[in-house]
Amino acid sequence: MPELEVMIGGRGFQVTCQAGEEHFLQTAAAMLDAEAAPLVAQLGRLPEVRMLLMAGLMLADKTAAVEDENRTLRARVAELEARPVATRDVAVVPPRVFETLAEIAARAEAMAARVEEQVGG
Repeated sequence: MPELEVMIGGRGFQVTCQAGEEHFLQTAAAMLDAEAAPLVAQLGRLPEVRMLLMAGLMLADKTAAVEDENRTLRARVAELEARPVATRDVAVVPPRVFETLAEIAARAEAMAARVEEQVGG
């Protein structure tokens, strides 16, 4: 198992993880460090346990807020999906109508050609 050193609140910690999980561990450590850094800046040097506890609680609070929002959004999506879909009556034109219109157009063109011959000729 790979062993990595992660920095949290300006302190290094040796942590092991499963092979291939290194990126996830580094990402999680960076999130925890982002919460610990302001604590250290505001309060100065804290005992490790206290720093990690407070940073973990702040991260858990953010996670809880995201979960609440996710739950609200899922409920809204379910509500929207449950609504009946408004349908409109759409007229379906039978294929025979198109054939008839094509015939009428062809006759009109033929009549126009005869009129032009008579007028011009």
